[in-house]
Amino acid sequence: MSLLPVPVSLAAPALAAVATYVNARCQVSYDLDMLTSVIPTVLRVAWWGTRGQLNTFYRLEALANSKSSENRIFLRFEDKQYTYAQAYDTVLRYSNWLKTRRGVKKGELVALNFQNTDTFIFLLFAVWSLGAIPALINYNLSGKALAHCVRRAAARLVLIDPTVAENVGGDVRSELNDVSFEVVTPELELQMLGMEAVRPEDENRSNAQAADIGIIIFTSGTTGLPKAAIVSWAKIAMVGGYTARWIGTKSSDVYYTAMPLYHSTAMLMGLSNTLSAGATFAIGRKFSTSRFWEDVRKHDANIVQYVGETCRYLLSAPPATDPVTGENLDRKHNVRIAFGNGLRPDVWNRFKERFGIETIAEFYGATEGSYGTWNLSRNDFGMGAVGRNGALYNLILGSGVAIVQVDHETEVPWRDPKTGFCRQVAFGEPGELLFKLPAKNIESRFQGYYGDKDATSKKILTSVFSKGDAWFRTGDVVRSDRENRLFFTDRIGDTFRWKSENVSTAEVSQVVGLHPAIAEANVYGVEVPHHEGRAGCAAVILRSDAPSGPDGGPNSEVLHSLAAHVRAGLPRYALPLFVRVVKAGNLQATGTNKQQKYTLRNEGVDPKKTSSDAVFWLKGNAYERFTPRDWKSLKIGGVKL
Repeated sequence: MSLLPVPVSLAAPALAAVATYVNARCQVSYDLDMLTSVIPTVLRVAWWGTRGQLNTFYRLEALANSKSSENRIFLRFEDKQYTYAQAYDTVLRYSNWLKTRRGVKKGELVALNFQNTDTFIFLLFAVWSLGAIPALINYNLSGKALAHCVRRAAARLVLIDPTVAENVGGDVRSELNDVSFEVVTPELELQMLGMEAVRPEDENRSNAQAADIGIIIFTSGTTGLPKAAIVSWAKIAMVGGYTARWIGTKSSDVYYTAMPLYHSTAMLMGLSNTLSAGATFAIGRKFSTSRFWEDVRKHDANIVQYVGETCRYLLSAPPATDPVTGENLDRKHNVRIAFGNGLRPDVWNRFKERFGIETIAEFYGATEGSYGTWNLSRNDFGMGAVGRNGALYNLILGSGVAIVQVDHETEVPWRDPKTGFCRQVAFGEPGELLFKLPAKNIESRFQGYYGDKDATSKKILTSVFSKGDAWFRTGDVVRSDRENRLFFTDRIGDTFRWKSENVSTAEVSQVVGLHPAIAEANVYGVEVPHHEGRAGCAAVILRSDAPSGPDGGPNSEVLHSLAAHVRAGLPRYALPLFVRVVKAGNLQATGTNKQQKYTLRNEGVDPKKTSSDAVFWLKGNAYERFTPRDWKSLKIGGVKL
């Protein structure tokens, strides 16, 4: 039987409709954008390797010596700005001072203890120019933690921002009496600038290999002392190059961050991204809710960076108005994209709508990790996901990622007692995210922690799906759906068991955070006498306009509506049975605005440990005040939760 011919006028639209459907269903164009960001970056990094130019100093030098970019603004900080050529000249002078006055040599580690400043950027490149390795210190640290970081980095020289010099007390100095601590005062900077601009010889840098240490970045140390994560030259170049292409950073762009440069998000996704595109990098000394948008407008930024609860803090601030005209300033900026990680689903769209942000670029990755996940979102499809991709990307790179079942009792991936192998979870099921490593050359992808083989080995899982294979443990529980979207569920160790069920603190926080009276929620499990597992507790900050009672805490209306809200949004076993009301600014967070649970979890709901915070517990249709008498009843077994 012959087929009837189809007129071109009908076939073309039909084929276009099919192509559109396939593209939407399989995310082909989205995958192509990701792959065309990866491939050129890989080739460029390989080219730098063959020329002995993997050291990031060469990125600055190339831009400073090019006629097309030498006079382009590279750095903006407060009221100062520097072209690429000016920054390069300054770096060479600082480098000369480090070499001649402090004897800094190739291969040694130099600790930088700075807030975000222009001086920090110049010193960073100066250390790189000498073939030395910067070890970036969290400037909030003091005492034992600070001494530990300097000792772990084996640094003999610590350069210090005058603003944080008081953190480097006599206790730290006496414990490290073989280390030189140098406060970089304005007077010392003048001395540095008075040096000749001498370029260190290439032999200091030209033998750098892809897996060699480019920088040391310390973990946050939320449950112990920070670990010194090794960040290789390849990672610095790959992350910067890939993300610049992925979010479309152009040489005409101004990229603003107030996230700390001692952390990988600002260093790799910010500075390295900007250098890769030859754009302008604008920095705030540290994050401030009240100054953030002022800085964005001042520097005319069109890309901004966030981490953790940053967007929630910005959203909780009152609308900004022009003091003269009364104009609402929330949308008076040129920002087209917000780039970062940790933007929660309950904040995502509210942040976009209030501030007029077109695109969210959310990523997931670990400083020491071997891989990342990415979600460039312009609509509701990608809302809340930490990564997404389509069939094409899965076909090419999908085998490098796995989500496996977790044994929450041991906090490690579950293994089949017969085979000894792990089990991949089904769509929608939570499991630990793993990234594949080359089993015969693990260090080419994962360099681990400097001077800490034990901590390094704990991040590597072998014989996961076949004998001898190797995978990087993220320590995070995620879930994926059939549309290849990846959602963060919890940090292993934060998930707790109650009523024989695993409770995700992130998912409970999301529901609590959607209540109109709640500005921020941090959920964790607490031990209660005569009960197995941990009961859910939500430490919350109330919105400034939330109805309050005579004592300044939440009134009965809020306590009733919050109870109804959580009952409607959560299964019975996941309900936060306790609510701890914390004053604004008193919820502990890392320097990158990520919530900390360690202290809250240890304090539990014992009235003697919760200080002046009011604690409430779920009784029937409302939260009621939890008193020392109630705690006593729990202790003697008189109450069953």
